[in-house]
Amino acid sequence: MPEKIVLAYSGGLDTTVAVKWLIEERGFEVVALTIDLGSQPDLAAIRQRALTAGASRAYVLDARRPFIERFCWPALRAGALYQGQYPLATALGRPLIAQLLVEVAAREGATWIAHGSTGKGNDQVRFDVATAALAPHLKVLAPLRDGMSMTREEEIAYARARNLPIVVKPESPYSVDENLWGRSIEAGVLEDALLTPPEDAFRWTSSVDNAPASPLLLELDFEKGIPTALDGGTLDGMELVAELNRIGGLHGVGRIDMIEDRFVGIKSREVYEAPAAIILHAAHRALEELVLDGEAARFKTSAAQEYARLVYQGKWFTSHRRNLDAYVLSTQQLVTGRVRVKLHKGTAQVVGRSSPYSLYRPKLATYSAGDQFDHQAAVGFIKLVGLPVRTQAEVQGIAETEPLLEDDGHVVEVGPGSLEGGFAEPVLRAAVPGIVDAHLRR
Repeated sequence: MPEKIVLAYSGGLDTTVAVKWLIEERGFEVVALTIDLGSQPDLAAIRQRALTAGASRAYVLDARRPFIERFCWPALRAGALYQGQYPLATALGRPLIAQLLVEVAAREGATWIAHGSTGKGNDQVRFDVATAALAPHLKVLAPLRDGMSMTREEEIAYARARNLPIVVKPESPYSVDENLWGRSIEAGVLEDALLTPPEDAFRWTSSVDNAPASPLLLELDFEKGIPTALDGGTLDGMELVAELNRIGGLHGVGRIDMIEDRFVGIKSREVYEAPAAIILHAAHRALEELVLDGEAARFKTSAAQEYARLVYQGKWFTSHRRNLDAYVLSTQQLVTGRVRVKLHKGTAQVVGRSSPYSLYRPKLATYSAGDQFDHQAAVGFIKLVGLPVRTQAEVQGIAETEPLLEDDGHVVEVGPGSLEGGFAEPVLRAAVPGIVDAHLRR
């Protein structure tokens, strides 16, 4: 009996050829698994394609809802943006796919799983490490990395010679991956880091020039860090993200162009479209600013960076990530309220926020009548804050600084009426470039 292998099957040229290649060259019985995270329009057709290519069984799953609720929402609560920009769309989808590969392998009695990653990207790490965490007894094969070395033209010839059900389309100049949380575009002319991304690279977002001239104001409601409503209408996560992608993209929101530090050690120019993720991260951060105390907000920034690093590097199924989740969840218990966001010409600007748990108190912040802040308390506070600085200056000497005034003893006399008040006042000439002739009063 041949060993069973569960292949993550997209329905494209690479994985369709991989089905037959795994059977012919490696002697496997292939079980195909297709998962929709927001980019598969016709699951039934893809399933039939897998069976026609030689798979003994083909699973098709719509996993959009668990993807948003179990993977994207935790990352949103954490504030996880890799290198402060990338909302981790592809990176968040890979552990979900890996988990389902493992579960189908257990159901089918398979001893292997396979995926379509190359040997140069991050995804191979994510799939392999996730599998090791969930089912260390399973072996992993990546045909494009582990022996199926064909050019695109060779794959087409291989498929035609075996009557495989492929649809040959004009080759895309880009490598694209997408799901509900975002769309990544790389390769082709984008490899020139100086080149402005061509408009044909984008599918979800309007250019700034073509975006509506009038801004759009929207309101987002959050409960314990999770968005629950848009403009007063309650939506589940999948619906809310889809709608924000639509309206955000219309207004040109969500384009990211960055030089990314890949886990495999190279830098890569990456272009993303993620309207919903960009809007939600901005709104969530604004609400946290309102309800988290300063100490928690500062530390959570560090936790967000660590969370993003773990997700990017494929370490979703680790105790460290679960521990971070426990901390993040504790910070979100009062992150409830409403945020107003203005979309205009490629920007998502927070213009208002409110929460029943807001730590912002106008009577303490105001400079107008009704100010309740104790100004005299600041005197003692500043004295204590400055105590170690003052002590160090008295004991160890004043900190060395470069002088800002010319030390030539020359005083420039200013004639009567040249300064406000109508009287002469001695000034010194500044020695700092850019303000050399400024009038610095003694």
